[in-house]
Amino acid sequence: MVDILPDRAQKGRGAIGRPTGRFDAQWAVPVDDGWWRDEDDLSPRLRTTLTPDTARSVITRNTSPDIPFDRSINPYRGCEHGCIYCFARPTHSYLNMSPGLDFETKIFFKDQAAERLEAELRKPGYKCAPIALGVNTDCYQPAEESLRVTRQVLEVLKSFNHPVSIITKSARILRDLDILAPMAADGLVHVMVSVTTLDGELARRMEPRASAPPKRLAAIKALSAAGVPVGVLASPMIPGLNDTELERIMEAASDAGARQAGYILIRLPYEVKDMFEKWLAAHYPDRAGRVLSLIRQCRGGALNESQFGRRMVGAGPYARLLQQRFHRALKHHELDIPMPDFDCDKFLKPLAVGGQLALF
Repeated sequence: MVDILPDRAQKGRGAIGRPTGRFDAQWAVPVDDGWWRDEDDLSPRLRTTLTPDTARSVITRNTSPDIPFDRSINPYRGCEHGCIYCFARPTHSYLNMSPGLDFETKIFFKDQAAERLEAELRKPGYKCAPIALGVNTDCYQPAEESLRVTRQVLEVLKSFNHPVSIITKSARILRDLDILAPMAADGLVHVMVSVTTLDGELARRMEPRASAPPKRLAAIKALSAAGVPVGVLASPMIPGLNDTELERIMEAASDAGARQAGYILIRLPYEVKDMFEKWLAAHYPDRAGRVLSLIRQCRGGALNESQFGRRMVGAGPYARLLQQRFHRALKHHELDIPMPDFDCDKFLKPLAVGGQLALF
């Protein structure tokens, strides 16, 4: 007789276990058949693997009415930050991989992103509009340290005078300040830094390999000092877990130099619902029931809602109260300063290597 092995929290990882993706035809269940020497042998050896992703194009288009951009670039698929709440986790299911530990240990990078981007920007029919960078997974996750895919993309955008907005929760963005500051001076860049909590212990459990909260605030301060328009995303807000910190996060970001703020109510699509429940039970069993109950109150009795216009902020009394608190703090901490307009008129295709000047 064999015993099914329980999933356990792993140091430096967010997901509890490796749940099977919803498209898989087979489900795998780890068991102990009695041949293991001790309990340590039952723990998986979790190492991050980096695999080239040979995408034919890098610009992704969308027509979502509640998203303020129509195109984006994601240099990486999967994210080693390991944020348990990440709405992008289910995308690994399309690769026949687990949205759990596979999502944060099996990272795909677009090694030809810069070349593909330049080719798309040079197309005769291309019309310039701001590109959002790192919307699905963080473009400054640990792999960027050595791969520098994001930096190469920024170098292309800078050479074309192409506007870009960046979302990150990593202080690693400061490595590219030499590119971002000149772009900001030309009205070509906005940055939003995600600060989910000021509680170091909660951050380590909820987003284990992202920059610590003080480092994110320091990044806001450095970006602002360099003239880069920067704001804060207090996202996601999780009722009963980190929502009491909303005003403190906004105050700290304002003090650091942020000029704008936003927030998103936690989204739990597809497999993320079950993973989040398991994570709560493992790390915060004393409040798991209340957190899930409050989320359901904001989501019409469910744990997730995909309807445009409501998926980001929720509905019901608790969601409205959170929205009111946000708008009050927005005014109080002067985080309602508009970002400068992007200057799309500066867009210009530089002469390609070995190319010729146009006749007209």
